[in-house]
Amino acid sequence: MESASPRLRSALFLDRDGVINVEKNYVHRIEDFEFLDGIFDLCRAATERNMPIVVVTNQAGIGRGYYSEAQFLTLTDWMRARFEEERAPISAVYFCPYHPEQGIGEYRKESFDRKPNPGMLLRARDDLGLDLARSILIGDKASDIAAAKAAGVGLTLLLGSDIENATPNKLVYSLKEVCTFFKDLYRCVG
Repeated sequence: MESASPRLRSALFLDRDGVINVEKNYVHRIEDFEFLDGIFDLCRAATERNMPIVVVTNQAGIGRGYYSEAQFLTLTDWMRARFEEERAPISAVYFCPYHPEQGIGEYRKESFDRKPNPGMLLRARDDLGLDLARSILIGDKASDIAAAKAAGVGLTLLLGSDIENATPNKLVYSLKEVCTFFKDLYRCVG
């Protein structure tokens, strides 16, 4: 007799710079990190729906030598602690430090993880048992949307107006708008 496989979960995928925090060109220090208004409300809504929150972020600043992996990880630990304090824990953070042209030394290479490639999303699927077709990605660049579509993510939201070469399912202008849309979509009590 075959045992039933566990049902895969949908997830909320977030780019970091421009979605979680204000884009400030290679943010790598706590004092420069400014959370976008509405990010915690949105992530609490996802948590209430038992959706893992997964960050997928290109971090070419590491590859370019602007900051180290250790600096990135220190900032990431601090960021995750803030999400914990806000009752919206981040399940996993995937990052790609490589850049095919501007990377230095070992960081100068193509990577299947570097968006617009789907590698980070596919690894999250496998690591966390996720149903990408029932998942959502919020990004602020065409490469975020392209990676999600290549991975088979069911719903893509582009935050902001950088729509050139992007084909999201929905264009949104604030995280408050995303949160309202999310709650309506999942009929959350807000």
